[in-house]
Amino acid sequence: MNMGKILISGEYISAVLLMILFSSGVLRASGDQITEVPSIDYRTEMRSFVQKISSYARSQNSRFLIIPQNGEELLTADGMPTGAVISEYVHAIDGIGREDLMFGYEGDDRATPAEEEAYMQSFLSVAHKNGLSVLVTDYCSTTAFVDKSYAGNAARGYISFAADSRALDTVPQYPEQPYKAHSEDVKLLNNAHNFLYIINPQRFESRQQFIAAIQRTDFDVVFVDLFFNDEMPLTAEEVASLKRKHNGGERIVVCYMSIGEAETYRYYWRPEWIDNPPAWLDEENPHWEGNYKVRYWQTEWQKVIVGDASSYLQKILDAQFDGVYLDIIDAFWYYENKNQH
Repeated sequence: MNMGKILISGEYISAVLLMILFSSGVLRASGDQITEVPSIDYRTEMRSFVQKISSYARSQNSRFLIIPQNGEELLTADGMPTGAVISEYVHAIDGIGREDLMFGYEGDDRATPAEEEAYMQSFLSVAHKNGLSVLVTDYCSTTAFVDKSYAGNAARGYISFAADSRALDTVPQYPEQPYKAHSEDVKLLNNAHNFLYIINPQRFESRQQFIAAIQRTDFDVVFVDLFFNDEMPLTAEEVASLKRKHNGGERIVVCYMSIGEAETYRYYWRPEWIDNPPAWLDEENPHWEGNYKVRYWQTEWQKVIVGDASSYLQKILDAQFDGVYLDIIDAFWYYENKNQH
């Protein structure tokens, strides 16, 4: 190995250090030139992406709801609950979703460890104090755990859902009625007492059966996918039919959309990407087959999600959903950890 020094931009750098910088991606070669790769602030990039989605949606519907799930560290500049709140991000969103706050962090129907709950709660408290609705999905089915989840989250001023399936493919049979069910209209997110999160319709034999199952419920807010079993998207008429609770009151219907991973079962997927991936497509999520990490800060991926009439978000707006529930917001952790090695 040549242990000499190389001149870069007017400065000498050792060959060993040069190898380290290349392997970490800080430097790259272009022809005979060696250039520095600008470092990426993955958290700032995700905030900017969410804010872009918010701006586009609200330009068409000023009341359109933007609710990111997890990634609550984005609320503050230093990623700490005591840090300065980033007002531009807070103003771009209406609420924040959090999975596993009380149950599910280490496995379904298992209490979340106290230290993990306290960590998540410290950020959710920041969100709540800054006027954001907090929507918690706990994964539990034991009736005592379900009761504890609803009561504990309500005591903190949060809206919650006790999911009895990690696949989010059922309307739970317990409790028989949603927590604090009522027949009043719910037009604002912070007026809701409960929600239903059901984005996987695989247990339903038909599109009509799936829609009817939701129509029979009295949840104040419903999160559903744009598509039924990856078929044609729900129509504006079908979405409108979900906006009425069984007891007659109006409710909010929000569409799920992943922005931190690409999914092979989506309309935008191209089979050739497996062998010849675009620059923004990264490795497959080992825990979710068919889900691929994406370099979400790259323009071509963002164009898939937002920006014109062919984008995913525009399809959601055309179907007249009341908002969007953004998943894999915490993808910044993946890239931060990846680039530490």
